[in-house]
Amino acid sequence: MTSAILINQVLENVLENVLAFLTSKKDRNAVSLVNKSWYRVEAHTRLELIIGNCYAVSPERVVNRFKAIRSLVLKGKPRFADFSLLPPDWGAQFNPWVTVLKDAYRGLEKLCLKRMCVMNSDLLVVANSFVGFKEIVIVCCDGFGTCGLAVLACKCRQLRVLELIEDEVRDDEEDWISYFPEGGTCLESLIFDCVECPINFDALEKLVASSPALKKLRVNRHVTLGQLHRLMISAPQLTELGTGSYSPSGNPAPADQELDRVSSAFAACRSLVCLSGFRELAPDFLPAVYPVCANITSLNFSYANINANQFEPVIRHCHKLQILWVLDSIRDEGLQAVAATCADLRELRVFPIDALEVNDGPVSDVGLHAIAEGCKKLQSILYFCQQMTNAAVISMSINCPDLVVFRLCIIGRYRPDHSTGEPMDEGFGAIVKNCKKLTRLAVSGLLTDKAFSYIGQYGKLVRTLSVAFAGDSDMGLTYVLEGCDKLEKLEIRDSPFGDSALRSGMHHYHNMRFLWMSTCRATRQGCREIARHIPGVIVEVFSWNQLVEEGEKSDFVDTLYLYRSLEGPRADAPRFVKIL
Repeated sequence: MTSAILINQVLENVLENVLAFLTSKKDRNAVSLVNKSWYRVEAHTRLELIIGNCYAVSPERVVNRFKAIRSLVLKGKPRFADFSLLPPDWGAQFNPWVTVLKDAYRGLEKLCLKRMCVMNSDLLVVANSFVGFKEIVIVCCDGFGTCGLAVLACKCRQLRVLELIEDEVRDDEEDWISYFPEGGTCLESLIFDCVECPINFDALEKLVASSPALKKLRVNRHVTLGQLHRLMISAPQLTELGTGSYSPSGNPAPADQELDRVSSAFAACRSLVCLSGFRELAPDFLPAVYPVCANITSLNFSYANINANQFEPVIRHCHKLQILWVLDSIRDEGLQAVAATCADLRELRVFPIDALEVNDGPVSDVGLHAIAEGCKKLQSILYFCQQMTNAAVISMSINCPDLVVFRLCIIGRYRPDHSTGEPMDEGFGAIVKNCKKLTRLAVSGLLTDKAFSYIGQYGKLVRTLSVAFAGDSDMGLTYVLEGCDKLEKLEIRDSPFGDSALRSGMHHYHNMRFLWMSTCRATRQGCREIARHIPGVIVEVFSWNQLVEEGEKSDFVDTLYLYRSLEGPRADAPRFVKIL
């Protein structure tokens, strides 16, 4: 061995020890670009991998480069494409991945799947292939059922985390809960509130009692309030609880006695800091949560159809609250109570109980203005409403300068400032000017190109931008594509942007994760031009609902999905997807 080779080997050994302490994804990506030696060492020492688009790289390429992966996050369908915009047979199958991973990563311990099609047979491969498998998180996926869950429960004896979040889980009529080991488990987190089919409560109660390490438990709507009480008695160590239906069990005991029992169970859970669930809520039983409210930092009422009078007595106890999700049924009065109580609030989401409502809506600029004045530590907000003012948005930009995420969804098309009738340009302009840490922005309402010029000029850290029913012309999108250098994800719906705007981003698309445009003015010819001139970028157009103008088929594409890929066009595109 020559001295040069020996020196390189020593340097690589030193580098391996240094990189063992480097956990940041961005730092590791930067390190891999230094030179070939650093690229090789970084690949050999990487333990955690996030793949933001399952079509951006092949599983074969992944396993050839990374040899020691222990944790994998794999994302499939475009995030902006909910099931009403994207048919379920679009793609993102997990099977091609797990078929390759099972032989390459026998030591895989953690798996997170988002917006993928996962079959029961895929979960069987996971359960049979990975020695020491410990964690699986499945988010917004479909294709699997309770048989697949039974396999995981039965075969993964070291399982610590099983989290099912907003999935479509098929009822295979399999009693999956009873497949967990009877002698005790390693479970630390069990989340299945999205599973619509009934469960074996006796098996669940035994499972909770035999899982002393369990910290997170979120049950589905088939668990009654009386059953929840029994689970809490068995697991007073819980830090996070999803209550299920939160409705009386129908037993002969008087309601006040059942309320007292549940209150005592909550009082015994001294470690509880996160509370969610409350489906089919019985408001009279809300006082049962009072004993834990003083310590609660996260409260999710996004399934609880309660009014301000029912909500306020709860929120008045929550002085440490940092995360709050609610329905707009609490009205502006409920948000004013939040503002008066929760000075430490960091994240707020207000969802619409009826997105098709045509009146003024239960929450408005009044509630937003109150939050801006009372919750000055706010970092993230998602706010659905039907009327808004520039003044309220400007107030939030001034009072909440630490905002990282600002998503304002004004329901309806092109709604102006309801007080002045002016466009919402100055409000959104103030957000990008005053909130210097902003990385995610969603805009809506009546917006002219001026608003987009503000975003292009001041939104220098914005990585994700969502646009709905906004803009005047191609110049609006041009301002964004030419000004927002950090932009990675761009989602546009029902806006007047066409080929000229599309061409203005040709210099930038190879740096972006994806561009999604639906019901805009992009044509097939414009999309072909992008595909022809940018190597490594895949351009898909969806045409299952052709537009018609003056009796002739329009050249406008229904949907454009543009993303970068190392592999070229995918082979599993359905018939309604054309890859240009």
